[in-house]
Amino acid sequence: MKSVALHNLGCKVNGYEMDVMQQMLQEKGYKIVPFDEQADIYIINTCTVTNIADRKSRQMLHRAKKKNPDAVVVAVGCYVQTGKEDALKDASIDLAVGNNRKKDLIPILEEFLSERDQRKQKSGCCDKTLCGKTVIEINHTDEYESMMLKAPAEHTRAFIKIQDGCNQFCSYCIIPYARGRVRSRNEEEILEEVRNLAGNGYKEVVLTGIHISSYGLDFDGITNITSGENFPYERLLHLIRRIHEVEGIERIRLGSLEPRIVTEEFARELAKLPGFCPHFHLSLQSGCNSVLKRMNRKYTAEEYYDKVCILRRFFDHPAITTDVIVGFPGETEEEFEVTRAFLEKTGFYEMHIFKYSKRQGTVAASMEGQVSEGVKSVRSDILMELEKEMSLQYRKEHLHKEMTVLFEEEKEIAGKIYQTGHSMEYIKAAICSEEKLAGRAIKGSCSDFLQSDLLLFERQ
Repeated sequence: MKSVALHNLGCKVNGYEMDVMQQMLQEKGYKIVPFDEQADIYIINTCTVTNIADRKSRQMLHRAKKKNPDAVVVAVGCYVQTGKEDALKDASIDLAVGNNRKKDLIPILEEFLSERDQRKQKSGCCDKTLCGKTVIEINHTDEYESMMLKAPAEHTRAFIKIQDGCNQFCSYCIIPYARGRVRSRNEEEILEEVRNLAGNGYKEVVLTGIHISSYGLDFDGITNITSGENFPYERLLHLIRRIHEVEGIERIRLGSLEPRIVTEEFARELAKLPGFCPHFHLSLQSGCNSVLKRMNRKYTAEEYYDKVCILRRFFDHPAITTDVIVGFPGETEEEFEVTRAFLEKTGFYEMHIFKYSKRQGTVAASMEGQVSEGVKSVRSDILMELEKEMSLQYRKEHLHKEMTVLFEEEKEIAGKIYQTGHSMEYIKAAICSEEKLAGRAIKGSCSDFLQSDLLLFERQ
């Protein structure tokens, strides 16, 4: 059987889909080999969120073809979806598969392989997309791409994809064009996957998607949530409650949330679930209202702050994490300072700081007032330093407090063997022990820092 090397780029959704594609290949008898080894087939699950992501996708595709010029190089996903013409012109790509066709990877690949030698090269399009069958018009479909994961790469935590697509159209973001409109996964299918994973020993599930706060909107015929309007939370909450009832699942964690889904009712009901992790990633992007408006983010900094306060009212010291873009077109020193002060006021466990990257095809790419790379770097450094301070403080506040750590893997640190895992708040902790603890949830407390991002755990 042919050998296949896989490489994934991008988000948690891509990671989930790559795990399923690997699973399908293995079930069909393909031999999976490391990407840096010579293989008969290379499959790159691409990303297009920024121009840099596009470049990385092309680099990996070219590296694969250089590694083995006779191999079949398959470009899959978002780069193909938004850059179809470039993909068809790229000599390194033999087969291009867009989003919503990943579930059909095996029949697509086998059709391509069976016809490869006989097929006459009528055109690049016909060759690389099997006459247009492998890349659909993603913005014209309401079909959710059904995939079922049995055993993720991680051994204790499983990411569960619950929806695809986005209707928000932030001015800097290409993803609605790469992933299409909101399409939600059937609840019973999600529960079947969760039960199977629990049966295979997985204790924690993370609900992920392109915009999980939109889960179920399409079921109810809702296509748009206007500025200042809260997202309906009932369908997502119902799903969380049902997963919470699955035997063997001890923890439920959420991926990135739209701030406007947070209401007192939503937070109150989540807080009633013992297995729900008090770890909320609320995407912010800017703490300045004028910048938020240019970004087409449909909330204000004040509204965002209110949502954080709601979470802190119903959860004891929850972990609040976020994303921030610096150097968005037109961002002045005054606007940046407003954002910095807002971040300091709000306080976060972790912040992911991104320098604005122009993405062709988005509204922001043609905006006036593009900020220089030097200024972006200075602002990024300032916020990264703030992030370190806040993250350190949050961890300090959890020293000597009772916590439960779900252990995941063994690591050697300074010549000693430690078992490492995460608390409900996603604080990383380690216990000095050679006893294999992966998959076990243990109560105790942390007494000190082993590293800046790792606490020393002791059992009760």
